[in-house]
Amino acid sequence: MNKSETSKIIAVLMASYPNFLNNKTPTDIQATISVWEEMLKDYSYQEVSIAVKICITQDKSNFAPSIGQVINKIIGFKNQGNELTEQEAWNLVSRATKNSAYNATEEYEKLPESIKQIVTPSQLKEWSQMDSDSVQSVVASNFMRSYKAKVARNKEYQALPNDVKQLISNMSNTLSIEGGKDE
Repeated sequence: MNKSETSKIIAVLMASYPNFLNNKTPTDIQATISVWEEMLKDYSYQEVSIAVKICITQDKSNFAPSIGQVINKIIGFKNQGNELTEQEAWNLVSRATKNSAYNATEEYEKLPESIKQIVTPSQLKEWSQMDSDSVQSVVASNFMRSYKAKVARNKEYQALPNDVKQLISNMSNTLSIEGGKDE
């Protein structure tokens, strides 16, 4: 999103929320536009505009949305329908365990990436050999809690600006290279 588009978004917020930037100087308003532009540069005007409209129509506080709220709305509608619920994810894992006593690796490979980040083939094999009541209660509960936390972390990461994601990636790569050196 560019400065002109960001100015349009800020104008919509000012019209929708009379207290937003009320009594601010033109310098303050320009600073606000600059911050919003910087933080939303990875999104299109259309995405931001839709997210702002959603925020306005769902608003119950009478306060303008923050940049983070706008980004969360964008992530929400971009991911809509692509994300499994905890129960749906568990159902896939539960089905995979039924054939994992001898075929855990094959069953693991069939799972979506979001689930593979939480389970391993050896866990599938272990769960296939456990009492089904324990698997369907304790293991299911623990898995669903882990899955929900992982989805939340993924959303938080998606909300980061691309330049921050790149810094994190560079730092991770540096740490993994340094961690692999012989001392």
